Amino acid sequence: MIKLSRFVFLLWAGTLLLSCSGDTSSQKEDAPDTFVRDNYTKKEVTITMRDGIDLHTTIYTPRDTSKTYPILMKRTPYSCRPYGPDQYPERIGPNKYLMKEGYIMVYQDVRGRWMSEGTYDNMRAYIPEKKSDKQVDESSDTYDTIEWLINNVPHNNGKVGTYGISYPGFYTTYSTLDAHPALRAASPQACIGDFFFDDFHHNGAYLLSYFRATPVFGTPKNEPTDSAWYQVPDLKTQDQYQFFLDAGPLSNLDKYFEYETLDDPGVRSDEKVQDFFWKEITEHPNYDSVWQKKGIIQHLKNVKPSVATMVVGGWFDAEDLYGPLNIYKRIESSSPKAQNTIVMGPWDHGGWARERGKTTHNHIYFGDSISTHYQKEVERRFFNHHLKGTAEKPLPEAYMFDTGTKEWKSFQQWPPESIAPVSLYFGENGTLSLNTPQDEKAVFEYVSDPAKPVPYTSQTEGLTFTPRRFMSDDQRQASRRPDVLTFVTPPLTDPKTIAGEIMAKLKVSMTGSDADFIVKLIDVYPQDHPQYDHNPKNVVMGGYQQLVRSEVFRGRFRNSFETPEPFVPGEIDDVNFRLQDVLHTFKEGHRIMIQIHSTWFPYIDRNPQKYVDNIYEAEASDFIKSTIRVYGNSVIEAGGKVGETPAIKELEGYIKG
Repeated sequence: MIKLSRFVFLLWAGTLLLSCSGDTSSQKEDAPDTFVRDNYTKKEVTITMRDGIDLHTTIYTPRDTSKTYPILMKRTPYSCRPYGPDQYPERIGPNKYLMKEGYIMVYQDVRGRWMSEGTYDNMRAYIPEKKSDKQVDESSDTYDTIEWLINNVPHNNGKVGTYGISYPGFYTTYSTLDAHPALRAASPQACIGDFFFDDFHHNGAYLLSYFRATPVFGTPKNEPTDSAWYQVPDLKTQDQYQFFLDAGPLSNLDKYFEYETLDDPGVRSDEKVQDFFWKEITEHPNYDSVWQKKGIIQHLKNVKPSVATMVVGGWFDAEDLYGPLNIYKRIESSSPKAQNTIVMGPWDHGGWARERGKTTHNHIYFGDSISTHYQKEVERRFFNHHLKGTAEKPLPEAYMFDTGTKEWKSFQQWPPESIAPVSLYFGENGTLSLNTPQDEKAVFEYVSDPAKPVPYTSQTEGLTFTPRRFMSDDQRQASRRPDVLTFVTPPLTDPKTIAGEIMAKLKVSMTGSDADFIVKLIDVYPQDHPQYDHNPKNVVMGGYQQLVRSEVFRGRFRNSFETPEPFVPGEIDDVNFRLQDVLHTFKEGHRIMIQIHSTWFPYIDRNPQKYVDNIYEAEASDFIKSTIRVYGNSVIEAGGKVGETPAIKELEGYIKG
């Protein structure tokens, strides 16, 4: 076992596993602690894959053997603890309602993780052609597992469903590829779609907020284990902004991912081994073949009509918003006969698996018991209909929560055609107009200084694994900075709904040769907006600038994610990129705001602003101030389907294969 002398293991790691897996065993309301033990029998087995590798699998079967049950399975890299035949969790399954109705619940440690044998590959590439007996991927492992389950688990009805949140959502998506005939329902939730566009990157920009999570995925192990073999860096700070600013270039962080190998035979004691995922990230800064192969979206072709999918996400998910939206759209476009549904609610990452009574995100109140409504009326209904054959009315094509009116809406397609898109134009003195171009010759400029980056949040936070609250945070602190361009409409005389995709089409120039661009869509509340009871008194809702949608784009990828290129200082260039979808109604009396800036720290790493081939190898001297200009013929297109850019067209080419 590799020895990690540089790290101090934190309880944070356990919290990370729970938040990433979306395991509802953390819910303690209502059902007694002994419900699972009283109503289910537990069995731990190893299931042999076609190449001879054994995968650890835990099976919970209802004690009532008078009828048959469907199988609900979650495959996970985060462990199917608690281990041991006499150890029972407090909750099993996607939610407590399905648990009480009776399903055979199955959990499996994926290949190379925890108690399973084999070698782990972070987002293992799919093998699209017919596999030989020894060729394996997550699709073949899922198929082999289902084949074993339906032939060896008593009292199953021959129907299987898969589900999972975050990384388990990726494995759920994978289950629809070359699906076993018994697979009838799959619900990928907050699902990773492509590591270059969600989780560890956004449009190629590295999420520094994932820094401490890297060892969870990149620390090798050489044998099955029921205990964590990785440890996360103890950086000993309560101010992550200052810590990462003081740390300097990304190359200075390499030291946190070098592990001593004293216990490894054949390796000298003075040698180090680098975290293999950190090595992969830093050696592949562009969308090269490494990342192209790991993406799952491009492989979603010909999903069988017999497999119903329900893709679930949260509008305020800072980790995996790209995945759910694009996985749903890909299935729609490539498999028109598939039964495909999307559900998006007012949650952060996996928030639908937890019920806290009042549904809030950061400072914003959205309603009561929204997660309970989802669990009972959406998730429960989906699996019961497809796995138990209940006659409940099928779900709409798109069941989406309007984060402005704070109500659920149903659509026959997403994005909907019934809601007209809007175009937002910039004007002098920070004006923003709807559908009416302003002075196309206007020029707006700011000085971006990587030594004084724009914070991603209005609050000082300690070291945080992908912060969540900022996705609806107050943007007043940013709008008051000189390095943030801010444009705002007059108060609206009628409500304005934006539904669908958003495209930023910027005309820019700069004195440097590279830059990031952050674009934010913001809902500005009227000054007389009432306070919310759940907020501390220092949070003032009058004039609140609620972040609705935001995204970063690394400018070097404006023409190609695979082949970056520098800007020519002083030359006007196009930077066009998509923000993720929204469904938000800006109410009468509210205002619409757009912000543009070039640092967003330490959520996103700092672009040196002097072009270097690999930002992970940049030196301190490469970080320079840059005067950045945005021109009046720029536009934000919001709602509906917004089309392609050169880089997006390239990506679509990869996806279409």
